[in-house]
Amino acid sequence: MPIHELLIQTLSALWETKLRSFLTMFGIVWGITSVILLVGLGIGFSVDQREHLRTIGTDIAIIFGGKTGAQAGGYAAGRDIRLTVDDATAIQERASLIKTVSPEVIRTVSEVSEWNASSRPVRGVWPQYQQFRSLTADQGRMMTQEDEDNAERVIILGAESNRQLFPGKPVIGQPLMVAGYRYTVIGVLQNKKQNGSYGSGPDNTQLFVPYSSLARDFPPPDGPGVVRGSLHDIVVQPVSPDLHEKALVQVQHILAERHHYDADDKEALWIWDTLDGAKFTERIFGVMTLFFGAVAVLTLALGGIGVMNIMLVAVTERTREIGVRKALGATARDIRRQFLVESAIITLVSGIAGLVLGIGTCLAMRFIPLPDFVPHPVISPVAIIASLSTLTLITLLAGTYPALRAAKLSPIECLRTE
Repeated sequence: MPIHELLIQTLSALWETKLRSFLTMFGIVWGITSVILLVGLGIGFSVDQREHLRTIGTDIAIIFGGKTGAQAGGYAAGRDIRLTVDDATAIQERASLIKTVSPEVIRTVSEVSEWNASSRPVRGVWPQYQQFRSLTADQGRMMTQEDEDNAERVIILGAESNRQLFPGKPVIGQPLMVAGYRYTVIGVLQNKKQNGSYGSGPDNTQLFVPYSSLARDFPPPDGPGVVRGSLHDIVVQPVSPDLHEKALVQVQHILAERHHYDADDKEALWIWDTLDGAKFTERIFGVMTLFFGAVAVLTLALGGIGVMNIMLVAVTERTREIGVRKALGATARDIRRQFLVESAIITLVSGIAGLVLGIGTCLAMRFIPLPDFVPHPVISPVAIIASLSTLTLITLLAGTYPALRAAKLSPIECLRTE
């Protein structure tokens, strides 16, 4: 039978059972769409979390002082390790595997502008802190080394701090009284979608000044154990993500030497390594993406079972038609090819519709404002290839068995069927 006649006959047979064919095809469409959408969402979650972690800092580690857990060098265990600006300077000068470093001091003080007042945390940092903490200016400029060297009273506002202290008002160059000291606003940070922080809160809520200015204007309060130049933490950036573990070991040895404790004492320092956090998050979302993909492929496979079912039903319903065709000279190959073509048309048409719907949904979601916790799905070539491969397998399996069953029917038995 010519191929065009076979196609016409196949389409006619499908049209006679159009509702049943549509419902069967819908299972394939939904399965393909699920593969593309669920895998895309899984990858989107991973990308989104990676971007959020990058807002905390680019390949950085934050080092906090702890308590010694063992006796060393004649010093008793349980001593407080208080980091100082001299520690940051020593790391900068001696740690060859550290690219940049900055001390960090945090003071929560009052801020008063011409229009409003607040009591927000102010962070004193070195200028290089701005780069590896991913701070960028939306208005004005960032701090410079000259500001640090001269202990200039200049200040940068987070996006939320700016909205409170200067609501809809010009801000660059305006004075801001910080606990009685007159600072000048030189910049406003871009709004950050930040899902994690340390210290005193997200960067949008903070104010940033040169470390030298904060250390001079707001020294630590006097008290037992207070060390001059004491810090809240030290932030370091290794020269390379591949060397971050060796870099942190180098930092630990420098600080252990300066504070007289064993470098292997894990309790003397508390280190938040964002690289380790990023790897852990990557593994979690990688497993989640695989799970999403497996569920979606299973959904697609169930759609394939639906195709096989409808083809078996078609063979049963058209038994007499098969007998007539065989009596008129149709070969087993003709019968087998007819049912294979029917199943192929069902799966291919619904597969194409599923691809269009899945990719179209992913593209459309890029232009729809979503809550911060919902990522935009990423179109994955792997998901498309996996769905097409599964679809091909479904076409072969769902069509072959019913076609073979139809081809083996005896013409006499078929004609006896009512």
